[in-house]
Amino acid sequence: MRIALDVMGGDFGPRATVEGAYLYVKETHGADHIVLVGDENQIKEQLQHIPQKLQEFFSIVHASQNIGMNESPTEAIKKKIDSSMVVGLRLHRDNEVDAFVSAGNTGAQLAASLVALKRIPGVKRPAIGSFLPCEKGLVFIIDVGANVDTKPMHLLQFALMGNIFVREVFTHKEPSVGLLSVGEEESKGNEVTRLAHQLFKEHVPNFHGNIEGRDILRGTADIIVCDGYVGNVILKMAESIMGVLMKGIKKSIGKNIMKNLGAFLVKPAFRDLKKVYDYEEYGGVPLLGVNGISIICHGSSNAKAIKNALKVAQNMNERNVNKLIGEQLKIEGAADG
Repeated sequence: MRIALDVMGGDFGPRATVEGAYLYVKETHGADHIVLVGDENQIKEQLQHIPQKLQEFFSIVHASQNIGMNESPTEAIKKKIDSSMVVGLRLHRDNEVDAFVSAGNTGAQLAASLVALKRIPGVKRPAIGSFLPCEKGLVFIIDVGANVDTKPMHLLQFALMGNIFVREVFTHKEPSVGLLSVGEEESKGNEVTRLAHQLFKEHVPNFHGNIEGRDILRGTADIIVCDGYVGNVILKMAESIMGVLMKGIKKSIGKNIMKNLGAFLVKPAFRDLKKVYDYEEYGGVPLLGVNGISIICHGSSNAKAIKNALKVAQNMNERNVNKLIGEQLKIEGAADG
């Protein structure tokens, strides 16, 4: 498998991106080839830190431009046609690589992926999912920003695509699916939610029913479906929770020596808690619904996160997720709605 990596993307590229690629190649013993896309001189500088025996598993494709985090997505992909993101997705479009990974501008990656890769036949709206910690481990929320306004059929397709992704890539045999609403009863919610509930009952395997905001972190359902507006608000708020909790705990512990002793004793538990909440553990998530593999990483991704994002790309390819999505939509008749 050949994976294109946007070396310039993210807050810590190209150092963290190249190091992440090295960690992936080292862990997988060179099973895949990584195409490093970005400024050639900067890439070569980072490759100097990688053992010579592993150099053969990397190649460089020069891109003279980079899309910044605060740039307008549509304007950026039109004007910066030689950016690492656009070049990497073009390689994927032309079948020179099998997947693309970036920690760059999410909006630009969404727009560029749609232009270069198009949609899987039958998919009306591609969607972005993300993992959040819950009492049972992790919960997958879809959509978290790709679609601000949705129709019931869009939500249904998000549920079907998310189900396949979680089942295949994260080997969860029968993930339960919940529809986010303002009440558990199927009559609750706005018109879109109520109509979507009826579609879910007919087409979604292991549909739990409506769930409320308080159920998200309880792990009431393994997959939670909502529109991108609500999902993005939930995601951004959740990202701040861990930081607030850890700062509060550290501030409280530092007040006296007995609390410091207690902190030492519970340190392993805090380390495990941080691991559950840390985005770097799952690396990245795909833009589900595009006719290719476009993995979106957190802008603050470190080397470990990049390594795990590359693993998600490899698993997506190995498990034929896009093929399964196309088949599922056709079987369920979702594409006809």
